[in-house]
Parts: sequence; C-alpha cells; structure tokens
Amino acid sequence: MEKKEEPSYQPSGTGPVQRLLADIEFSKVLVSAGDMETLLTAVLERIQALNPAANWSLLLLDPQTRELYFAVTVGLAQENVKGLRLAPGEGIAGTVAQTGQPIFIPDVDQDPRFSARVDALTGFDTRSIIALPLVVRGEVIGVFEVINVEDENFFREQSLPHLNILADYMAIAVDNIRNFQKLQARTFIDEVTGFYNTRYLFSSMDRLIPQINEQGGELSLVFLDLDNFKAVVDAHGHLRGSKVLGEVARTLHSLLGPDDGLVRYGGDEFVLLLPHRPQSQALELTRRLREKLNHTSFLNDEGLDVRITASYGIATMPEDARDREELLAIADRALFSSKGRGKDRIMLGRTLTPVEGS
Repeated sequence: MEKKEEPSYQPSGTGPVQRLLADIEFSKVLVSAGDMETLLTAVLERIQALNPAANWSLLLLDPQTRELYFAVTVGLAQENVKGLRLAPGEGIAGTVAQTGQPIFIPDVDQDPRFSARVDALTGFDTRSIIALPLVVRGEVIGVFEVINVEDENFFREQSLPHLNILADYMAIAVDNIRNFQKLQARTFIDEVTGFYNTRYLFSSMDRLIPQINEQGGELSLVFLDLDNFKAVVDAHGHLRGSKVLGEVARTLHSLLGPDDGLVRYGGDEFVLLLPHRPQSQALELTRRLREKLNHTSFLNDEGLDVRITASYGIATMPEDARDREELLAIADRALFSSKGRGKDRIMLGRTLTPVEGS
C-alpha cells in the first residue's frame, strides 16, 4: 500500500491565489496611505494575515541620528519598545540598515552580530531572525524583521519572496508619506519669520476647540500688534523691517512653553495660541512678553538700536467665547481697544478690561 504523503505546512489563507490577492490589496493600501497611522495599520493587517511567526517588527531609520526605532510590532507589546532605539550597526537590524543587505539567521546564539538588549528589556526569547532592508533610491530607510518563524523552510520558499515585494512597497509608501508631511509642514510656516502662519492657527483651533467643548479645559489667544512699525520700515527699509519681524518673533518665542504656538497673523500682527492656559496664565505670560519686548534692542548686528513696543488683546474660551470665530473676534477687539487707549497696553476679553501697569 502506497504511503500517503503528509501535506506540507501552509498557514490558513496563504495559498498562492490568496497571497496574490492579499498582496494586491495590501499594495493598494500602502500606495494610497496618506499618513503613517494608516500605513502601519495596513502593515498590521497584512502581518496578521500571514502570521507564521512569533514576532514581526517594522523599524524606521531616524534621518538625523541614523538610529533605528520601532514603528510597529506584532507579537511584542508596543509599549515595551516605545522610545527604544538601536545605535547604527547594533544587532541584526542595525547591520541590515548599514549594509542594505537582507540577513537570515536560523540560530541567533551562533551569530555574534545578534544583540540581546531588546530581549533583556522585553522578556522576549529570540531564536531566529529574518531581516529585510526597506530601500528607496538606493538608501535604506528602515528594516523589516520576522522573529521565530514557525516553519523556516516553508517561509523561505513560499512567504519570503512575497515579503520582499511587500518590503519594496512599504519603503515607497513610508518615503511618500514623509515627503507629504514635509510639504504639509511647509504650508503651515510663515516665510518671513519661520514660525506658524494663519493656516496653522485655524487648523489647530479647529482641532482644539471641539475637545474643549466636549471634555472641558481652556484655550487662550493673545493678539499683539507692533506699535508704529511703519516708522521702522520708513526709516530702515522693507528688508530690515522683515528682519525686525523675525527678531521679534524669536524674542516672543523664547518665553513660550512647549504646547504654545506663535503665529504671524499678517503684517506686523502676531497671535499666541495657548492651549490649556486659563486667562490668568495668559495674562502673566503677556506681561512677561511685554517686558522683554520693551527692553530688547533689534538690528544690533547691523549697528542699529531699534526699539519696539506692542499692543495686546487677550481672549479665553470658554469664558469669552464658544467657537473659533467668536474667540478671534473678541481677541481682535481687545487688541483694537488697546491701540485706542494709547498703545503699549494689554486688554482682557469680552469685558475689555484694561490691565493696570500696562
């Protein structure tokens, strides 16, 4: 009697047709992904569909430090590797990032390039590694790792060729998203000062205000307008006037907190976006800004001593307003009132209360 041949190992749903269809759908998602979260979600879904391994990791290369960080993991809690970075050349992933060549190690105990630092921090037991580089235009931008595959022969013969294709798609998608994010960031930057513009202001307010209305909290705006700035331009020219605006912006920014935003609203007018700051904190910050601005000399590197003052209007939600338009209008009205009272002054909110000593 002829012995019946045992079927080879093949994970459910990973036959040739299923893999092809899944690859096509996966590539569509990767190419169309507009943000990193969508991309990583697509990676997760595809990983879960294949899943003949204990751990999959997508590591991206920091362009500045050349370190690798864990962008997404499966089989390993993301919080365990959050903030963890691999130095250039560290471990198998670091080696792949440096050489641009894939590495397959069936037994990490036999390879001196393996670093056990991640295992020591997470409690994971790595036995085998398959690491593939993510390459765009000849440059490595990340590494895709598969840890402890369940059937190494099946994986190398059946899954690895498809994974190489997916790695190419992932590299292109990550590169596209990064380029898109750079372009998007530029649309939020004022060309004269290098700080934010009104597009950023409106976008941020549209994000913050619903959160405040639903969950509570506060948001303050400070409008400020430089006093008699036209006289500076008339005396020193438009180029030097633009330079003064940049120096003023850096002076203001030096006193802001990490969550605060500095926006050039137009001309010589600025807006301070102060999330989570009540009016009392906004006022205290404005007092300090006024003091520093009034005692700073500008255009010193050109042998000049230009002095600037400003007028300020403060509005806070929810006490002054409930929506974006109303908050902007009240802050602007407070600023206009400050100008009308003699400039170099601070006015508060809907009540247009003048601040003593300003």
